[in-house]
Amino acid sequence: MNGLNLDLKGQKVLVTGASAGLGTYLCKSFSAAGADIGIHYNDSSENAIVLERELRKKGKAYTFKANLKEPESTRLLFKEAVDELEEVSILINCAATASQSMCDFADLTDDLWGTTQEINVQAPLILSQEFAKQGISGSIINISSIEAKQPAKGHTHYSVSKSALEALTKASATELGSLGIRVNGIAPGLIERDGIKVGWPEGVSRWEDNAPLGRLVDPEDISSAAVFLASDKAKSITGSILTIDCGLTATPSW
Repeated sequence: MNGLNLDLKGQKVLVTGASAGLGTYLCKSFSAAGADIGIHYNDSSENAIVLERELRKKGKAYTFKANLKEPESTRLLFKEAVDELEEVSILINCAATASQSMCDFADLTDDLWGTTQEINVQAPLILSQEFAKQGISGSIINISSIEAKQPAKGHTHYSVSKSALEALTKASATELGSLGIRVNGIAPGLIERDGIKVGWPEGVSRWEDNAPLGRLVDPEDISSAAVFLASDKAKSITGSILTIDCGLTATPSW
């Protein structure tokens, strides 16, 4: 899991949206690098507890429940993480919603729009603010998407939120650099996950046909990149968005 052989012992990491999918891979990679882990979840308490038990075989791990739609719940999440971990030196804003929710442009509702922006943009903003208030140096990594620059049909709400998240990444990197806080983003393409080839065979086939590497993105490649960006090996990198998409966005659209 930690193929880069980077040592993050002593680091305290909070990962949002950590109870499933990419969030779980991120927790495992940072734990393998020696960091203590804060596992955020909203609904999937069982998954979070199982992950906590697994990570505690290697080091310290804690679970935290919070509804990121609610600003006060988001702020309380950070406070609870600091109470348990003593500080948060690495923040991974991975939680997101609506990535698989299709909605025609004309039918986009206020509720779907608002919820997507609250979780995908507002929560990372609040958590980054709380991070900065600690008065310590560290690293923030925001998980974006290639849809920030190449929106898919039916994904207006999601792609706009990820575009805003990338703007937030660059803006906060500019604002927080003097505090010793680096802020970067990772923009994944279509990520390999259980059931995706059965549930969306036509989409996977189109992706594999068009991506130069001919495959979906391995989530471990994303989590390894996050470990690198959070480490001292990337101490001169801030305000950057790293695309990990098996080369799809490098291909011509004409």
